[in-house]
Amino acid sequence: MNMKEFLKILSDEFPDDRVTSQKKVPTFHPETAAEAARLFTLANEYKWKLFIAGFGNNIVPAGEKFKNILVVKSDRLNKLIEIVPQDYFFSVGAGYPLREINKQLKQYDLFLPHSDLPYVGSVGGALASGLSAKQDLHLLPLGRYFIKAEIVTPEGKIIRPGSACFKSVSGFDIVKIYSPSWGLLGKIITATFRALPLSIRNEFENIVMQPIDYKKFADTYLNPGDNQSAIYSIKIKDKFDPNGVLPLIDTDQE
Repeated sequence: MNMKEFLKILSDEFPDDRVTSQKKVPTFHPETAAEAARLFTLANEYKWKLFIAGFGNNIVPAGEKFKNILVVKSDRLNKLIEIVPQDYFFSVGAGYPLREINKQLKQYDLFLPHSDLPYVGSVGGALASGLSAKQDLHLLPLGRYFIKAEIVTPEGKIIRPGSACFKSVSGFDIVKIYSPSWGLLGKIITATFRALPLSIRNEFENIVMQPIDYKKFADTYLNPGDNQSAIYSIKIKDKFDPNGVLPLIDTDQE
């Protein structure tokens, strides 16, 4: 099946505006988890490759760039879903700009440290690429505040790992492996974060954004050793992406 045939199948399934051409690359814009799940199901059925892309990074599919591959973007998953100030958490769509979060939280006397960083991408991109800062001598990953998500697996199932409760079940927190996951384990649809009281914001005034390092992630993924996050990532990849719908990625060196 060629791209034209696959796009015809999509046009029969979805409203016309879900598929666009961006820089001559066919791109799908889901607006709900159900739409993304259906896309992934069709990709498995017709053995088609998908590539999850953001707007704040420089990653590309490995191999010949964007050949026989459909890009999936989060630009229409861009809503602020809820802020629950009494429980110190909020939820946003994966396409919501990270730098806009504190503008919304301020009215509730809350903030998220990483929203003040000079990262120009979306929440989903920041999570997938493992955005991190340095506070004094300590690393401060965005994933520390990432507590719950709605995710579409490569097979097309919708899962909701994590919890908004302050105290959840003990054991490995599965939602954490999605930061970073670089689009290998599924598509984040919504993300829930723990917020902090605005009264302590001055403690984070000097945090510094760290370089985003795909090579480090790839090396760990290929040689996990005793890294539990990498081990779980590989197990999830093997279980939920048997057809290799989500390919490996590479950095854009051009």
